[in-house]
Amino acid sequence: MGPEVLSQILSEIPRKIDKNLLVGQDTSDDAAVYRLTDDLALIVTLDFFTPVANDPYLFGQIAAANALSDVYAMGGRPLLALNIACFSNCLPLHVISEIIRGGAEKVLEAGALIGGGHTVQDDEPKYGLAVVGLVHPAEVLSNATARPGDVLILTKPLGTGIIGAAIKGGLAGENVQQAAVRQMAALNKDAADCVKEVGANSCTDITGFGFLGHAAEMARASKVSLLIDSTAVPLLPEVLDFAGMGLVPAGAYHNRRFLNEEVLFEDGVDQKMQDVLYDPQTSGGLLVAVDPAKAETMLKKMHDKGLHEAAIVGKVIPAGKNLITVLSGPS
Repeated sequence: MGPEVLSQILSEIPRKIDKNLLVGQDTSDDAAVYRLTDDLALIVTLDFFTPVANDPYLFGQIAAANALSDVYAMGGRPLLALNIACFSNCLPLHVISEIIRGGAEKVLEAGALIGGGHTVQDDEPKYGLAVVGLVHPAEVLSNATARPGDVLILTKPLGTGIIGAAIKGGLAGENVQQAAVRQMAALNKDAADCVKEVGANSCTDITGFGFLGHAAEMARASKVSLLIDSTAVPLLPEVLDFAGMGLVPAGAYHNRRFLNEEVLFEDGVDQKMQDVLYDPQTSGGLLVAVDPAKAETMLKKMHDKGLHEAAIVGKVIPAGKNLITVLSGPS
């Protein structure tokens, strides 16, 4: 669901106050965090969606990586996962098996376990995971703790939604498709390890609400504003070309409408780049707010782990008139 509709629904949900619920729905964070003891907290999340790849095994991998990402974004490690699946009776059993196998292997890669799951019959296939992770209460990362002066690092390039539209239109070449699928299937584990090793103030992952949607959640929850250098944001191959052709998914327009009054684009940030920044991502990277004294160290560690696209894309400033200002170049 789009952020505008979802926010209206959630505003009517009854709530119970519990001091041990360290992160709930108030800040639109990536997962819930509940303190069990002074030294241990649970991270709980779930995510599932319709196929984003024709290969059922890759679809399972991507869906699992996407769900596991929420745990990494909160500073934790995945412990246990449950399959969530909707399949048609007409879907061949080997296709279902490959989806589940892809997800299970990605969970194992994360060092976690599949403990079971639940299936229902549905005309359109859907797959994902409910994931439980662990974190020390003092080490929880949140989207609500960015500080003025922080540098913003994005760990994966943008454009998976637009490339998905190009694939459906038969316009994306094999190299472009492979680059997008490879990125979506990649865990955010290495990036999270670097964040934890160096230390960060705030973190979120970039998924369905797009880069600007999730950046806005960080800014709003942290009571700050953000400056984004549009020329520094890493992009998947040919994304701007596809955006220029109008191959922009409907979710991008939902994201834009929701944030229209809170995001200012400088002259020089063209429509194609704006569309990419609103593009809903599948299994996107982490957006990390880090002290500027630590930023280069963190970035180098990421590059050393093979995350060559990770880049500094902006900074945090005191709250101002606009939640986010997108610049046409470095500030």
